[in-house]
Amino acid sequence: MRVIHILDTLNRGGAEILALDVCRNAKSNNLDLTFVATGGGELEDDFRNSEAHFIRLQREAPVDLRLAAQLRSIIKERKIQIVHSHQAVEALHAYLATFGLNTKQVLSFHGADFDLKNRLALKFLVPRMHANIVVSRGLLSWLETETRLGTKSNFNVVYNGVDARRLQHTRAGLRDELRLSDNNLLIGMIGNFYNNAAKDQLTVCKALPELFSLSPHVHCAFIGECLEKAPGLYQECVNYCREHSIAERVHFVGKRANISEVLSSLDLFVFSSLRDTFGIAVVEAMMMSLPTIVSDIEPLLEVSADGTCASVFRAKDPSDLTRKLIRLIDDPCYRSNLGKRGKKRAIECFSIEAHISSLTDIYRRLLRSPATRKSDELQQIAGTLTSHNSESD
Repeated sequence: MRVIHILDTLNRGGAEILALDVCRNAKSNNLDLTFVATGGGELEDDFRNSEAHFIRLQREAPVDLRLAAQLRSIIKERKIQIVHSHQAVEALHAYLATFGLNTKQVLSFHGADFDLKNRLALKFLVPRMHANIVVSRGLLSWLETETRLGTKSNFNVVYNGVDARRLQHTRAGLRDELRLSDNNLLIGMIGNFYNNAAKDQLTVCKALPELFSLSPHVHCAFIGECLEKAPGLYQECVNYCREHSIAERVHFVGKRANISEVLSSLDLFVFSSLRDTFGIAVVEAMMMSLPTIVSDIEPLLEVSADGTCASVFRAKDPSDLTRKLIRLIDDPCYRSNLGKRGKKRAIECFSIEAHISSLTDIYRRLLRSPATRKSDELQQIAGTLTSHNSESD
């Protein structure tokens, strides 16, 4: 089958890494994939070098008819059967581009933060998609209760996938950088600092004073950048560590591109979040056999199989996190078994192969179903786009 995936930016993020993993494994999983970027970013060269056919366009306006016309030409020229978008802005242009064509539309939901403009766009788009995809049952539940997007039908849960080939054990460079010895145990959390009550590094910081007093060989590292719009949380964490005299053992190392090197340096992975949609960082840690501890929000319970493949602590409860960390640190056998269970679940449920297989099952089902759009509406818009494309030529 001939499929296009569209992304508006190519900066490093959960949706972008997932799309890159799909592109890198498309051909080996019998997927004829074209990847269209309507904006650039730090991952552009990686996408260009993947197994997918890469096309670079540029969106110049919130609704760019020229872009829609360019997409339409690509879809017709390459005889595309499925167009898969990952954000509302891409889906809107794909919807315009496919008017009058027997091309099926798919839209993935990776996040749960929608401003008014995106909510309005999604309200229009969701019933017009041939399939909508969410990355977890937890996200589907959130959409059902917090939005009016009509999720009772036409929604599918497809877990994100991780390419195990990019998560190979490597030199523990972060440990060398922090000048840690083999006797030191390093806890780590990966996640940017936000001010929107998503990631919760502060609870981890508050769990550390008691832990450090009982375990003097333990250090903790936070991997992730402080976004310009979120200096408050980052500074609050730094100040807390200074005020409680633990700053020498808590390391804020910023953004890192080599996740394998980071995870290879850790002995324990903690993921404290108040709101999430999947937790791809958790899956990456589990896939590297790292014993993992997560907060008890629905998507993370889903990933951890209700705590059987990762330890679970009560969200925003530093005392409970301290107790769970102490058990992990004091019991190497428990740590090892938890790491093995986590890796087994990650490979079985969250591999990139499983993800692509689930996608292609949906694609095949759509290709067996008839077109559903009204022909009079379609022909009118199709004529507009064809005319615009001719003018731009």
